[in-house]
Amino acid sequence: MNKPLAPDYEALSPDCVLNALEAAGFEPDGRLMALNSFENRVYQIGLEDDGFVVAKFYRPNRWSDAAIEEEHAFTLALEEAEIPVTPPLSSGNETLHRHRGYRFAVFPRQGGREPVLESAENLAWLGRTLGRLHGVGRAIHFENRLQLMDAERVADAASHVVDAQFVPPHLEAEYRSISSVLVGLIHDRFAETHWPRQSIHGDCHRGNVLWTESGPHLVDFDDCCSGPPVADFWMLLDGDPEERSRQIEILLEGYEQFSEFDRSQLVLIEALRAARMIEYAAWIARRWDDPTFPASFPWFGQPRYWEEHLSNLADQVNRMKVSSSGYGFVH
Repeated sequence: MNKPLAPDYEALSPDCVLNALEAAGFEPDGRLMALNSFENRVYQIGLEDDGFVVAKFYRPNRWSDAAIEEEHAFTLALEEAEIPVTPPLSSGNETLHRHRGYRFAVFPRQGGREPVLESAENLAWLGRTLGRLHGVGRAIHFENRLQLMDAERVADAASHVVDAQFVPPHLEAEYRSISSVLVGLIHDRFAETHWPRQSIHGDCHRGNVLWTESGPHLVDFDDCCSGPPVADFWMLLDGDPEERSRQIEILLEGYEQFSEFDRSQLVLIEALRAARMIEYAAWIARRWDDPTFPASFPWFGQPRYWEEHLSNLADQVNRMKVSSSGYGFVH
């Protein structure tokens, strides 16, 4: 049984996907498998030569053409610098294709496994890769991508979940109060910390790192943006504060073989974490008319979720207040 599609994707049938690939100059053989993706629709597609490609159909009305083209240009520049990424394939001198109102890109299929970052060797290897990536990113200035450190956008996200009536009425006042305090702390931390204008991956967590015999391979640049280099580090860390401090030292040991790193950026970690907590909830709320979201996040509308979310935000306020120096890792 086919899952219902979001309104934006109602016309994106398997036939539409295969016809789009054919119209773009590829030769699909009819094999098609939907891959896990919430924001876009992504498919593995077999080709007549027995190979496979991955097609990403961009969510309508999310990014402008110029923003998508900057994403593609960034990954192509990284590939030219021999950094392990997967840029889109060009067909007819284009990487952004259109079919029946949809915009899509086609990528080589990239294998790999989940990274084992408990290994100091692997962590240093990933650090070297990020150092090289940021070396390229320093020379590329996005004009149409988001700026990651935008406290106003975080404030809008906090307001949205209330205005859209996702926060239970008995928790609304508490949510407004805690989120307002946290947004203020985020604003102050962003404002007081100097960081260079830098093009970064923007969503660099373990799920976007595939490990191969050749080491780490970075995928999914859909959220690439302008931000501080530390934003590509913190989601890779795990464990208690002492363990995360050890991990960041190993990662930076590899990183600094290729790029300088200003350790004053480390105090941004808790601010970046806080911003992601608020924006993640708003992201689900804004996509709630997509049937994939209620099915995948059934707990989102439950009071228990919002009680736990409020508790986590309150804890984050405390972390923000005490993490003003060092690594920003606190219990």
